[in-house]
Amino acid sequence: MNRKIAEILLHAVEEDFTVQEIEKLLEKPKYEHLGDVAFPCFTLARNFKRSPNSIAEEIGSNINDPFIQKVQVVGGYINLFLNKVQVTKEVLREITLLKGKYGQKQNNNENVVIDFSSPNIAKPFSMGHLRSTVIGNALANIAEKNGYYVLRVNHLGDWGTQFGKLIVAYRLWGAKEQVEAAPIEELLKLYVKFHDEAEMCEDLNDKARAAFKALEENEQSALELWSWFKRASLQEFMQIYEQLNIQFNAYEGEAFYNDKMQSIVDELKDKQLLTQSDGANVVRLEDMPPCLITKQDGATLYATRDLAAAFYRQANYKPSKIYYVVGNEQTLHFKQVFHVIEKMGYSWSKDLQHVPFGMMLKDGKKMSTRKGRVILLKDVLKEAVETASKNIEEKNPSLRNKQEIAKQVGIGAVIFNDLKNYRLNDVEFSLQQMLNFEGETGPYVQYTHARIHSILEKAKFTVHEEIPIEELEESAWGIVLLLEQYPQVISDSLEQADPSIVAKYVLQLARVFNKYYAHTKILVEDEKMESRLVLCFSVATVLKDGMRLLGVQSPESM
Repeated sequence: MNRKIAEILLHAVEEDFTVQEIEKLLEKPKYEHLGDVAFPCFTLARNFKRSPNSIAEEIGSNINDPFIQKVQVVGGYINLFLNKVQVTKEVLREITLLKGKYGQKQNNNENVVIDFSSPNIAKPFSMGHLRSTVIGNALANIAEKNGYYVLRVNHLGDWGTQFGKLIVAYRLWGAKEQVEAAPIEELLKLYVKFHDEAEMCEDLNDKARAAFKALEENEQSALELWSWFKRASLQEFMQIYEQLNIQFNAYEGEAFYNDKMQSIVDELKDKQLLTQSDGANVVRLEDMPPCLITKQDGATLYATRDLAAAFYRQANYKPSKIYYVVGNEQTLHFKQVFHVIEKMGYSWSKDLQHVPFGMMLKDGKKMSTRKGRVILLKDVLKEAVETASKNIEEKNPSLRNKQEIAKQVGIGAVIFNDLKNYRLNDVEFSLQQMLNFEGETGPYVQYTHARIHSILEKAKFTVHEEIPIEELEESAWGIVLLLEQYPQVISDSLEQADPSIVAKYVLQLARVFNKYYAHTKILVEDEKMESRLVLCFSVATVLKDGMRLLGVQSPESM
């Protein structure tokens, strides 16, 4: 709609501007009595060398379009009141005809890579990993909605000195039968025990370094243990991903790049970008610490692996953009990696974007596997589903497919609780809040969607191309305006790499609809009933699609 308004204004301006420039200037008035869209003329005043008010008066007098019902000029602003009947018809017809495709951008033939989730092998999938997983998945869905082909990559933490620690711990205190019975729980116990013991016995850390060196040199027994730890972990991770309904195109972890790093180091040497610092090789960078490429003993580091990963993805996936959905604490690391690629002379460095997010806190502190301060995601999901199941038994015991809907509601509650937060904010873990199904929650949106389906079912409503749409009640106008904004919401969410924009939108749409429903009888057989049903169908369609983008399912009954 903003594009259409910009075209109307451009015709009235009669000056050398583009539709895009006019569109960027459009604003949403703070109060309803100031219209639906406002156009400030202060930028134009610089071009016209006249007061904003006189420019607004002139442009306002030139506007004559059936899409605009009334024009009001106030203090340099042109306030536009839209033709409600026309806008309502256009918006509702577009949604009913396109259904779930409403807001879908055309395929732009561009690939994007989204690197997300990335749990550590041999450590539990904790609540601390939830944020990267659900933010990354939602971002991938939103990118697809914006017309991109998305490659979802899980950069597993399957290499590093922690495996030396785990190998030592297993050899000292592990029991094969116990690990096979409950792999992740037992490996976590061993990992925590290692750190407790290492505080009193420094010699353990030396043994761990030696064990990891043996692993790097492909020593058979170390390699067998590492492979076993990895298989056991992936088996459990896959169960979590299945519950969350998340899939990946590739599980290319750190170990995948072991044989791909030397060429990067060689190129850095050839381009004379490597310098020595205390025996280590670094790339010196402007306005930030140097990027460490190899240690004194020649061992590679995270930066070397991320450089190798970036080059591999660029060569094999040919992406127009790579997003790294990794926590705030890695901001400097990614700035360094991207800057190194830029210094190497590759223009695609500008297409790499770190998508940071705040931490999941427990009692105000970061969750830590090392200290055993960890909450397992599988336990939270289990409890969420059980809570949803109890709610269903209390409120709607005759509901069909109760267990399936309990899963959709419980798991949806956990995902939505995370995504409704602005991604850069820290989130305090609260199971009580997560499983509260009232207020600003996923189940509240799901219930609104189910309620609408119940109305449509009672009315035996079906979509057809010639649905008549009459002028609706004044209270429906806010819903129509919100529905019209959905394509822009999707676009803004990708531009800002922030799924909370979609989550806040579906909450607002659900709230506005419920307010309308509370004061309006939908199933009253008058000349507006069919139009009210089209409005209901449109709201349900957009709620379902918005929730789908977030990775949350929308049952038709609850």
